Amino acid sequence: MKRQEDTPPSLTAQLLLCNQLPLWKLGRGCGWMPVSRLVSSIRCRNNMFPALETDIKQETLPDPYEDFMYHHLQYYGYFKAQRGSLPNSATQQHVWRNNPRYLLNGSFGERDDLKLDTLKKETLVYSFLLSSPLLRSRQLLYDELDEVNPRLREPRELFAFFSSNGPLQAPRWPIECEVIKENVHHIEWVPPQPEYFYQPTGNEKIPEIVGEEKGTVVYQLDSVPTEGAYFTISRVGGKRGVIKELAVTLQGPEDNALLFESRFESGNLQKAVRVDTYDYELTLRTDLYTNKHTQWFYFRVQNTRKDATYRFTIVNLLKPKSLYTIGMKPLMYSQLDASTHNIGWRREGNEIKYFKNNTDNGHQPFYCLTWTIQFPHDQDTCFFAHFYPYTYTDLQCYLLSVAKNPTQSRFCKLRTLCRSLAGNTVYLLTITNPSQTPQEAAAKKAVVLSARVHPGESNSSWIMKGFLDFILSDSPDAQLLRDIFVFKVIPMLNPDGVIVGNYRCSLSGRDLNRHYKTILKESFPCIWYTRNMIKRLLEEREVLLYCDFHGHSRKNNIFVYGCNNNDRKYWLRERVFPLMLSKNAPDKFSFHSCNFKVQKCKEGTGRVVMWRMGILNSYTMESTFGGSTLGSKRDTHFTIEDLKSLGYHVCDTLLDFCDPDQSKFTQCLGELKELLQQEIQKKFNERGQDMDLEGSWCDISLSDIESSTSGSDSSLSDGLPAHLLNMAEELNEKKIFKKKKKKPLQTRKQRNKRYQKSNSMQELKITEDAPETAGFASTLKKQPTFFKNLENSTSSAMKNEKPRLNETQLNGRDKGTSLDSPMTTLILTKSKEKMQSKKPGFTISCSPKRSTNSSQDPASGMKPNWPRNRYPATKRGCATMVPYPPLHICTYP
Repeated sequence: MKRQEDTPPSLTAQLLLCNQLPLWKLGRGCGWMPVSRLVSSIRCRNNMFPALETDIKQETLPDPYEDFMYHHLQYYGYFKAQRGSLPNSATQQHVWRNNPRYLLNGSFGERDDLKLDTLKKETLVYSFLLSSPLLRSRQLLYDELDEVNPRLREPRELFAFFSSNGPLQAPRWPIECEVIKENVHHIEWVPPQPEYFYQPTGNEKIPEIVGEEKGTVVYQLDSVPTEGAYFTISRVGGKRGVIKELAVTLQGPEDNALLFESRFESGNLQKAVRVDTYDYELTLRTDLYTNKHTQWFYFRVQNTRKDATYRFTIVNLLKPKSLYTIGMKPLMYSQLDASTHNIGWRREGNEIKYFKNNTDNGHQPFYCLTWTIQFPHDQDTCFFAHFYPYTYTDLQCYLLSVAKNPTQSRFCKLRTLCRSLAGNTVYLLTITNPSQTPQEAAAKKAVVLSARVHPGESNSSWIMKGFLDFILSDSPDAQLLRDIFVFKVIPMLNPDGVIVGNYRCSLSGRDLNRHYKTILKESFPCIWYTRNMIKRLLEEREVLLYCDFHGHSRKNNIFVYGCNNNDRKYWLRERVFPLMLSKNAPDKFSFHSCNFKVQKCKEGTGRVVMWRMGILNSYTMESTFGGSTLGSKRDTHFTIEDLKSLGYHVCDTLLDFCDPDQSKFTQCLGELKELLQQEIQKKFNERGQDMDLEGSWCDISLSDIESSTSGSDSSLSDGLPAHLLNMAEELNEKKIFKKKKKKPLQTRKQRNKRYQKSNSMQELKITEDAPETAGFASTLKKQPTFFKNLENSTSSAMKNEKPRLNETQLNGRDKGTSLDSPMTTLILTKSKEKMQSKKPGFTISCSPKRSTNSSQDPASGMKPNWPRNRYPATKRGCATMVPYPPLHICTYP
């Protein structure tokens, strides 16, 4: 770097004006920098290019940065020098790029040549700045020769994504939840032999539920949010402070009490009561911020004994029907077996019984699941689960392996769809092969797949994992699918619920699969962003298929729920894909279990909303928690490999569905017409009717043929999220208990009027006519109808008499009557006398002020639901007694 005294005085003087110099733009995304700072930084970076520095020293060239500064100051008027004409900058840059020494070996001699060679030096400096990797824009990609049109770099993530070399993002828990520090991990394992359903013997014991009054509480979760609470804040690790020891303390090596734990990802055991030496009653934690949805269970036991027979009884299940009644077994995992024999989850249990809990809590009936077990080892650590767990951390580990894979990361782009309520990342995968031309990219159709909107349905994650394993492989079929489709995949829609161990809900306390029409972005972000992502995708390209993976707790096999299309152009076409899938996986998928009826209570589900957005093939794929009743897998439980294979069959069916040879499609469509005709004929035979189906059978509504089915017990939406519902209740309470405003002080004139009204009321009581009052009441009961034509004379006569009554007297709240008050009697009597000269048979109707008094409607005994001031007096000829309150006395001919 040149010393300060070697700098020409004119340049030194001009550098003092650096605060007045304009900023130099270094490139898009790199920001702005003052010129003086740019010069010093470029000089300092000279050491990073030793070859260039050697060439300059060998040629004894002057400092090009000083020339750049001279020219820059000259351009902005701070330095006076002779200006030359501008050459073709593109030509100069091309020459420098092909022979950079050409300009370096040019006329860079004495100071006297500065005016003549300014343009060459300018070209050198600008070319150097543009070609430097430190100063070039980082948003453009160049090839090796830098001659092809540059391409834009992929946009950076909106949210922080895990690095391929960095740690995973730790799950965020609600602040109320205690979380143990141990990492729970399970190996994947496929049993070598089929695991058959449990065959009841009829001698299964139904244990008596005794509760903690007669037993000993050995585990109780204290950090469960109370009823009426709602989610407020989250943090990594959950609740602050020291984690309590909830399990009992063992008294010695001979103490055989089990140690329970569930404060880990997806665990949900709330309480364990020891009612006998080897007998335990278990209570599951409901979904957070709700008082229901107990079906999923996942917990750990320690201090086991090998030769003992243990009994576990879950006492607060909510579904009256369960797969446990038809042979399903719980899952058990032994850590010693996993570490020594590489054995993972397996179906275990005897004396399995699902029955109603006779203990009446006064709210809703509970059901119990009981089973017996013998542990394989002493002093072992074992886990029990409703189904094979798949946690949020498992998903992150899988996505990290994809990000680290150089081949898969080329055609699988990982993005952040949004953040959940707790701040956990909802991942979006875009899977497709790079297209050669824009036309080829635009011609691709889209396929949207999602899973785990219900966190307790972990079988959906295993199907999704099988799909991802295949579509990311180097199989020729997978490459073909990536060539013709753009896959949008959301592998875990509800990470918060998965983390805390919910069965159906998110931290909003609501079932997300009933809120796809929501406008509450802050309350249901995962659903809101998913719907809008698909909406934008539909604007770009056709979405051939939408499928949301679920689990089913009452039916075996795998099947789908779809939507009937009323357009005859696409009649029965939404059923072709499920039929093809049943042919590709005949021992797992049951087409006869599929249903395509759109129920009103399912209008907010993903499949119905996407179908109404224009996706013809929109499905909810239900996979059982149990097993298969079909083919070679009949009466056996599904394994992890079975579920993963279904992900492959979805890909295989996509190829069949889009095959240019439409013979498979046409064959399936013909089979569907025959099946439907048989179903229609069966329905008519059941009703004892005969009908010629030729020519007219295709006009019958498909929804009338299919019976309704329900995949869950939470068919209806629960309404607003928990925090908004709580807010509404607080506002209502404030409104109810709001203090009434004090009445303003009255003047002497107002007090005199009130005194006169009081005297008038006493006179009216004396002149009360009871028979006519009763007659009016009976007339009102018989004819509570409004008529259109009114008598102007009667109205004007009524307007002339305006005795003023207070609100209590008008509403009849003191004596419990509003229609039979003395004032009303007098008015009606006078009106009747005037109307006798007119037309008889008139009806008088009143619209009293709304009140909680049921006597306002004598005919029905209930308050009439009429809007206030529905019929204005000016339009209907209604004579208003007083402006306050709005009691209208109307007469009709």
